[in-house]
Amino acid sequence: MSKKTNIFWFRRDLRLDDNLGFYEALRGEHQVLPIFIFDTEILERLPKDDARVAFIHQTLQNMRQTLQDEHDSSIAFFQGKPKAVFKQLIEDYEIETVYTNHDYEPYATERDTQIKTLLEKHSIEFKTFKDQVIFEKNEVVKKDGNPYLVYTPYMKTWKKQFQTTELEIFYTNSYLNNLIAHSRLPNLSLSDIGFEKSNQEITDYEVTPTLIQTYEATRNFPAKDSTSRLGPHLRFGTVSIRKMVKKAIAEQNEIFWQELIWREFFMQILWHFPHTTDEAFKPKYDRIEWRNNEDEFKKWCEGQTGYPLVDAGMRQLNKTGFMHNRVRMLVGSFLCKHLLIDWRWGEAYFAEKLHDYDMASNVGNWQWTAGCGVDAAPYFRIFNPTTQIQKFDKNHDYIKQWVPEYQELTYPQPMVDHKEARERCLETYKTALN
Repeated sequence: MSKKTNIFWFRRDLRLDDNLGFYEALRGEHQVLPIFIFDTEILERLPKDDARVAFIHQTLQNMRQTLQDEHDSSIAFFQGKPKAVFKQLIEDYEIETVYTNHDYEPYATERDTQIKTLLEKHSIEFKTFKDQVIFEKNEVVKKDGNPYLVYTPYMKTWKKQFQTTELEIFYTNSYLNNLIAHSRLPNLSLSDIGFEKSNQEITDYEVTPTLIQTYEATRNFPAKDSTSRLGPHLRFGTVSIRKMVKKAIAEQNEIFWQELIWREFFMQILWHFPHTTDEAFKPKYDRIEWRNNEDEFKKWCEGQTGYPLVDAGMRQLNKTGFMHNRVRMLVGSFLCKHLLIDWRWGEAYFAEKLHDYDMASNVGNWQWTAGCGVDAAPYFRIFNPTTQIQKFDKNHDYIKQWVPEYQELTYPQPMVDHKEARERCLETYKTALN
């Protein structure tokens, strides 16, 4: 091998197998140096015991150990701003090409443009690949080339296109001997990057045939806890989307499959409309006069609203970093509609707390809840937090787990009356939208 080196930059793809960018790097003609950058732009905004950072760090350490034990190689860890890290790498190595996988969030696309420009100045190629989705960007659009704004027609076109797509799995095993022969590449402990172990853990995902087959029947009942817990693993790429879609197809379960398609729907929306991270997709909704009462927001955050199902969801989130999807819709609706608090406040709180936080899905779902996004729930749909219990937690099993005191005198009275809050919401929205 020549002393020329190719770099593979791990990001949202923390796995050694079925990783397209990594696969392509390994099949190149030069040795491959795998790297990961703990990006200070992102890290400085996070709490020091953030479970997601601990999860990323532990996952990378496991990958590093595998490469050391089995391939006499490793992964080089760096901390800083990516541009500064690459400037240093350019000095230290004779780099031919940098390989990585696409990332679609606004910050990531801006960062990658900067890195590409820097590398070009040094005659280094920057090659990126589609890895975290089946279809991206403009690959599923209407006949006139415009993006779909409604999920169902998007999903139908997605499935139609998928029928003529060969779903390949990119096995890297036979190429791992092309890694740089160096098992002592720079390492960083969790404390080196300014973080500590969290008392929350990101649980393993479970995608058994039974779970997929019973998914439709059980997914709406939070006490059953029968969701796959795939979210964080898709978010950080510890699992391959191609393998997950293959599983869904093998089990012939449309509902499970469609949940994976929802994720891609929101990703292409964010890619086409990056302003939606902090502006309503429907601009007139930015005219809503939110009440934004900070004391009420605090009660919502702490699960002290006096509505047991809302409180159960918020307490589950605070304690575990997870909230059941059915309950997410209810707590979101309660914040925007009952309390008239800006969806952006809720979006930011979820971004801080959710282990499976993904900007595209989080922004998409919060705008759906507030009525201001694509394919949104009509603004006059306001969930009743009491009748939702009858529908989804009839025996109060979920509530008992998270709000054990809900029948005691110490439990707070409902902070708003549902009927009054509903009328206030309809009035406020009408005023803004007319």
